[in-house]
Amino acid sequence: MFAIANLLVAVAQVLDYILWAYLWIIIGRVIVSWVNADRYNPIVRFLYSATEPVLARVRRRLPLYAGGFDLSPIVVWIAVIFLQRFLIQSLYDLANALR
Repeated sequence: MFAIANLLVAVAQVLDYILWAYLWIIIGRVIVSWVNADRYNPIVRFLYSATEPVLARVRRRLPLYAGGFDLSPIVVWIAVIFLQRFLIQSLYDLANALR
């Protein structure tokens, strides 16, 4: 059972790093939208292509606009924090229970 526990710990760590990186990508997207950067810049294109599929789904389900501001990045940010606190911690707890 220790092998399965180690596998769960490894999966939890990788997911945690991926979610952490995605948080920074969302923050970068928000900052780029504030400064009105060049859309043809490769970094800006990456930020938009990495975040737009998720943000578009949130906008479609919850049209959240307050005073002309798009609040969908905040909803996605909260969802990622929830996944980090709930899913990742649950995987760690399950791995510890299997040891």
